[in-house]
Amino acid sequence: MNNPKSFLLKILFSTIVLISTLNAQKTEIPAIVTLDWLEKNIENPNLSIIDLRPKDDYDKSHIRNAVNVPGLKNLFDDKFFMPKLDFLKELFSKSGINSDSLVLAYDNGEFIWAARFYWILETLGHKNVGILKVGFNKSLEKSIPLSNIEYIPKRKEFVPRVDNEKVQTKLSTLLAIGKKTIIDGRKKSHYTGKESFASRFGHIPTAENYACTQNYQVTANGNSIKNIDKLKELYKDIPRDKEIILYCDGGAEAALNYVVLQELGFKASIYDGSWLEWGNDSALPIDNPSKK
Repeated sequence: MNNPKSFLLKILFSTIVLISTLNAQKTEIPAIVTLDWLEKNIENPNLSIIDLRPKDDYDKSHIRNAVNVPGLKNLFDDKFFMPKLDFLKELFSKSGINSDSLVLAYDNGEFIWAARFYWILETLGHKNVGILKVGFNKSLEKSIPLSNIEYIPKRKEFVPRVDNEKVQTKLSTLLAIGKKTIIDGRKKSHYTGKESFASRFGHIPTAENYACTQNYQVTANGNSIKNIDKLKELYKDIPRDKEIILYCDGGAEAALNYVVLQELGFKASIYDGSWLEWGNDSALPIDNPSKK
């Protein structure tokens, strides 16, 4: 007969493996989160819900147990780059996020603030993050519990593990011209050089224009990200054998394209300086269709 102690150890080991496997299955969150998923998982103790709207909007009504992290104030430094690592580490820790957290971000239906949060969190090594498929609106109360009481979560320790492949610099973007796919997420009038928030007008040479607003539709109950089949059709002409660099004015609109392209299976990264850096540097090349 086998050693009873050895047999019990094998049983214990198999049980631990099974529990670990089941836990791993429970900790998956889609990149684009439906209301059905949220309804089923809203009581999950590992779910951290982040509201990226201005505090005035949050105070009126928000998803219950959502933490308010106003996007414009927290997701950029004073030059519109990603904030410093120590700031973000503290921000995520006090928001109740650690390595076990399932993080759901939402905003008012522009989706760019939730997407910027998503991209920053992924860049710092956290993969269990998604954005809500719909913008916040009062009709959510039909299926999701809402509140007007500020939620202060229990602090957790967020440990960043920076993934440099998620972020591009001015130099790496310059070197990518003609080699990688570059996508401009601004509206057409900015891409064609009729408008600009920088001193120069136009776009990065070879960049293609996919305005981030194409990713969602306006509905009677607020804005909603398009279904996956429509998103596939939107991006069908982008080659899959090239890496993609995304930019916009300051890195928020590009983040929505990033989330969608990730969901579609593309490998993408964001030029954090975007047009506010590129368009203000006279040493860098531009293409301005409005001057042709």
